[in-house]
Amino acid sequence: MKTRINNAAILAHRNGAPTVLQNQTLLIEGGVIAFAGVDQEQDVGARHLEPTETFDASNHLIIPGLSNTHHHLYQSLTRCLKCVQDAPLFGWLTELYNRWRKIDYEAVKLAAQISIAELQLSGCTTTSDHFYLFPQGSDVRLEAVLEAAEEMGMRIHACRGSMSVGQSGGGLPPDDCVQSEDVILRDCARALEQYHDTSPHSMRRIDLAPCSPFSVTPELMRETAQLARQHGALLHTHAAETLDEEKYCLERFKLRPIELLESLGWLGPDVYLAHCVCLNDADIRRIAQTQTGVAHCPSSNMRLGSGVPPVRALLDAKARVGLAVDGSSSNDGGHLLAEAREALLLQRVVHGASAFSVAEAFTLGTTGSAAVLNRPLLGNIDVGFSADLAMYRRDDIALAGAIEQDPLGALMLCRVARADRLIINGKTVIKDGRHVRVDLPLLVERFNRLVRERFSE
Repeated sequence: MKTRINNAAILAHRNGAPTVLQNQTLLIEGGVIAFAGVDQEQDVGARHLEPTETFDASNHLIIPGLSNTHHHLYQSLTRCLKCVQDAPLFGWLTELYNRWRKIDYEAVKLAAQISIAELQLSGCTTTSDHFYLFPQGSDVRLEAVLEAAEEMGMRIHACRGSMSVGQSGGGLPPDDCVQSEDVILRDCARALEQYHDTSPHSMRRIDLAPCSPFSVTPELMRETAQLARQHGALLHTHAAETLDEEKYCLERFKLRPIELLESLGWLGPDVYLAHCVCLNDADIRRIAQTQTGVAHCPSSNMRLGSGVPPVRALLDAKARVGLAVDGSSSNDGGHLLAEAREALLLQRVVHGASAFSVAEAFTLGTTGSAAVLNRPLLGNIDVGFSADLAMYRRDDIALAGAIEQDPLGALMLCRVARADRLIINGKTVIKDGRHVRVDLPLLVERFNRLVRERFSE
């Protein structure tokens, strides 16, 4: 299938910086951008057959599809749960494990579809999902997330997570929510062998992701890293999210979280860490020197009162930093474009108005996130890149006036409700602000009924 987009104003990275390019033509073939630039009709037309679809983008602003580097898609089952609205992380987790132990395959798949749809409507085309909850006796499998992503047309890094240390062993999760380490490693190997696709434009990759230092053993961390590296897969976990976690690591392991991870072989360009709120100068240096990725979750960190991550210092140290919404129970929303705005504002609260620019906020969710996920062909609009595009209407009331001042600033500083059109892997997923792959009102109705019957207070 070939798609031609005419008269486009695009926000793309050129020479390392976001740039507004006017009157562009984009040609998409086989899920890849085949042409991007000012159309020389005799040149483009001579090399390509007539496109299957032609779209006039004169009333749109087009950006690269955004990438979300950390999520727990199933957590839309318990978002806004009243009893944890004011809880910090450890108390929040302790209460929610009692709700999450009731999940099954159907609930996980439906919740993943809801969370993915919300991401897509914001302009997100790729998501990582950290799924670590496999209650004993449940039929839950990683396939619930994979099926949801495929049906929704979403590019995904499905993280086969794990928990092996329950409350009886000094961990946080109930004992019936953890698995033996032999079972975990066997299923990680199975997922990698069946589903991990390392091709450049892959729609589905498997990452391995122990939940946290307080829910697995050091031995499982080491063996997981070895297994992932045998398969060319990424490693992911939560790290340095709260002072409680730092205290736990110091008491149990005599090491700070980043020191602990380094001792386990868990720093490097094939590792990305969620949160990284509680870092000292030495932590920042090691993350940058090892090119370990950081998934920045500003709204979740504010919602749980965890603190302000040192994103300014990480970027100044040349660390790889991407953007994330985190789970729907600690963010309560999945609007990745809005998350870029939160990232910008949060750094300005600490460092001042000139400390973090709209260009840096935009980069976090595009090339920054792509770099964290080791996806060099995502996050930009240029020849050879994956054809993942988010389009916003120039006449959206949220952009009125602002779009004529500065399109980049308009997207980062205003509040755009949703993308008008979304293309993933060259295929239209959102059209005229509506999902074309599923009946979204029906999906929401089914989901609300499930939550009301099984997961509400």
